[in-house]
Amino acid sequence: MREIVFDTETTGLEPLKGDRLVEIGCVELYNHLPTGRHFHVYMNPERSMPVEAFRVHGLSDEFLADKPVFAAVAGDFADFIGDAKLIAHNASFDIGFINAEFARLGMAPVGPERVVDTLMLARKKHPNAQNSLDALCARYGVDTSKRTLHGGLLDAQLLAEVYLELIGGRQPDLILVPDDTAAQLADGTTPAAARAIHVRPVPLPSRLTDEDRAAHAALVGKLSGAIWLGYAEKPAEAG
Repeated sequence: MREIVFDTETTGLEPLKGDRLVEIGCVELYNHLPTGRHFHVYMNPERSMPVEAFRVHGLSDEFLADKPVFAAVAGDFADFIGDAKLIAHNASFDIGFINAEFARLGMAPVGPERVVDTLMLARKKHPNAQNSLDALCARYGVDTSKRTLHGGLLDAQLLAEVYLELIGGRQPDLILVPDDTAAQLADGTTPAAARAIHVRPVPLPSRLTDEDRAAHAALVGKLSGAIWLGYAEKPAEAG
């Protein structure tokens, strides 16, 4: 299953009143694992940057002046996301801007059935708690030391880690190794040796009583054609 975790930066809050995208950052997951593929672009919004928005992401008119407009990158973006599920935090905001830009170009919108909102997931999992991206990163121990301002690609990378925690948690120590003789665990122990450590030197005594065995034998005696009857333990003969 292919999923795209993404984040956007904009000139404001109202895509239907003239606010535009200025950055898109996407991270690809396949079967909930990062593939290393990403999509990242800055865009000229074809309008001035309000001071309030600049304080959030630090993207100035001067920086964006030579960047492509959305129409120039829309095809590449649409190709990258394909028909994958789209994961975003407060997704209605980001999808609202994406669909407003698509509408300007006569492109099909992203349907709600394709969208997973991590804010909704977090609110269900952590009711009555702070569920901003920063709060979730702190809760799950996701390193945000490189984040001084909001940024599309960095926030998408952080959100990908948070998303994996929200849907069940990362399992970095899960080891699937077909060859026990060649593989080693982190401490240098082979999986076979690790299993041997937990083997009891003396088996525990059976908890079955003679009455339990007699009842079981009576039940089995009523069955016919059961393939396991040939493997049933024969009672010990008196010597």
